[in-house]
Amino acid sequence: MALIRSAFQDELDGVSRTLVELSKTVAELINDSTKALLGADLQLAEEVISSDDAVDEKQHELDARIIDIIARQQPVASDLRALITALRMSADLERMGDMAHHIAKITRLRYPNCAVPAELTKTFIEIGRVAEAIALKTGAVIETRNTDMAIEVEKDDDAMDQLHRDLISTLLSKESSYGVETAIDLTLVGRYYERYADHAVSVARRVYFLVTGEYFD
Repeated sequence: MALIRSAFQDELDGVSRTLVELSKTVAELINDSTKALLGADLQLAEEVISSDDAVDEKQHELDARIIDIIARQQPVASDLRALITALRMSADLERMGDMAHHIAKITRLRYPNCAVPAELTKTFIEIGRVAEAIALKTGAVIETRNTDMAIEVEKDDDAMDQLHRDLISTLLSKESSYGVETAIDLTLVGRYYERYADHAVSVARRVYFLVTGEYFD
């Protein structure tokens, strides 16, 4: 029985490691998509777009593995909760990859021009930095199950929300000289970053629930 339990625990640990790997991958993708966006780097944008397929494949493989574990082991209580939570986290991480993919597509759409006006470069550097930091912290939350750190992710998301609000205010201000095309592009890009962070918060919330049985406010 002890050997069976040990093998089962190894499978659970493997699921957790894959989730951590996914979090690192989507952190790299948002970093690369930001670089491509600000540098009008078509090659890097194409790499991000193609890499999203690998994220999707890893998510599908992980989900299939989790379902197989549930079918074979018929876990109950905390083990079942961990596996169901992992399914939901993998979906959130996959969506984070999608957001990076969408940002890269804006870069490709506007190439050889840069989608971001020079005066907003610093804004998007900060937005990209916050997004990557949130993703990396989320990976640490998955790995350590640190509930205090999970709460920090939500607070970090407040910074992203503020950056997003500031961006929209700039685009809508009477002094704005941006054309309709640029305004639409940047509104979409800002939304993609904001949603990226929201999915990271969702992952952190699920880890908190896994540990405590409750969701934080």
